[in-house]
Amino acid sequence: MPGVATPRQSGYSRGLEGETAMRVVIVGPGAIGVWMGERLAAAGWTVSALARGETLKALRTHGFRVMDRGVLTSAPVHASDDPAALGVQDYVIIALKAQALPGLAARLAPLMDADTAVVSAMNGVPWWFFQGLDGPMKNARLETVDPGGVIAQAISHNRVIGCVLHNSNFTPEPGMAQVAGLDKLIFGGPDGSLTPRLEALAKAYRAADVKAETSSHIRTPIWAKLWGNMAANPISALTGAGMSRMLNDPYINGLTILMMQEMSQIGDLLGFSLGLTPEARLDVARKLGDFRTSMLQDMDAGRPLELDPITGAVVELGERLGVPTPSLSAVYGLARLAAQTRGLYEGRALM
Repeated sequence: MPGVATPRQSGYSRGLEGETAMRVVIVGPGAIGVWMGERLAAAGWTVSALARGETLKALRTHGFRVMDRGVLTSAPVHASDDPAALGVQDYVIIALKAQALPGLAARLAPLMDADTAVVSAMNGVPWWFFQGLDGPMKNARLETVDPGGVIAQAISHNRVIGCVLHNSNFTPEPGMAQVAGLDKLIFGGPDGSLTPRLEALAKAYRAADVKAETSSHIRTPIWAKLWGNMAANPISALTGAGMSRMLNDPYINGLTILMMQEMSQIGDLLGFSLGLTPEARLDVARKLGDFRTSMLQDMDAGRPLELDPITGAVVELGERLGVPTPSLSAVYGLARLAAQTRGLYEGRALM
């Protein structure tokens, strides 16, 4: 283990003074989930984790461990592979790779009662994105995101809190998160209301030294983040290159711009005009250096790719809205086939 973890003090002196500690479970305690859980423990919340395999063993031995700017901290966690053993929670934070949720959603029922909030802290288009959204896709379900509607059947959009993560973490070993870059979290409900449950979550993260914002239009920052991810992730997985190398190659840079223009046409139909050119958005990405996308990390590690919810969902939207997406479709097809040949894709059937 790299270094010795500094445990949080008993009683969590940095918590929310005078407030009742909430019960929260992290579903998917990987690079993001471990960090989110450790921060809530620092705010005085009672944190559990639904885990399995080596991650479960590590959490039971060490708790959550986070390495941030050379400092390793830890926090206790009740970890189990059985949702019933963890019991009903105030919050369920889903930090899985999105393609794993359809197979797990139905098992999460023991964690929830009528008042439990479910925080979707995942990349891509979430399963609830079009519920109650006016426009051509109102109340639609994407097969690339929620095949057969199994997630929607298990988790009502009425209990959802959306979460946009602007940070970069990786997992040096099971049960540990290494913070590579951190900006902020954005929380918001599908109906735009800023409920007490939502505000309490943001307040807890602020108490743990995390910049946390709330939004009454959470779909816009979700769409804005996806605008970059849906191109950078699959291209990096195909090429093995970091962000700077991709952007400095004129052909790859040009392809990325074409993909972003295609998604912009879809966004215009859905009411998500971002007021930014692809070139300006890529200038922001250049400032982050030659970072490795999460999809590239998964490809190198032999983990299933989060391809359908990030890129496939945009291709499916183009198909359903009648918007041509030749560049997006080509990159999606190449990445999908590359992942399938490595046993890392189990999504939409290949013809």
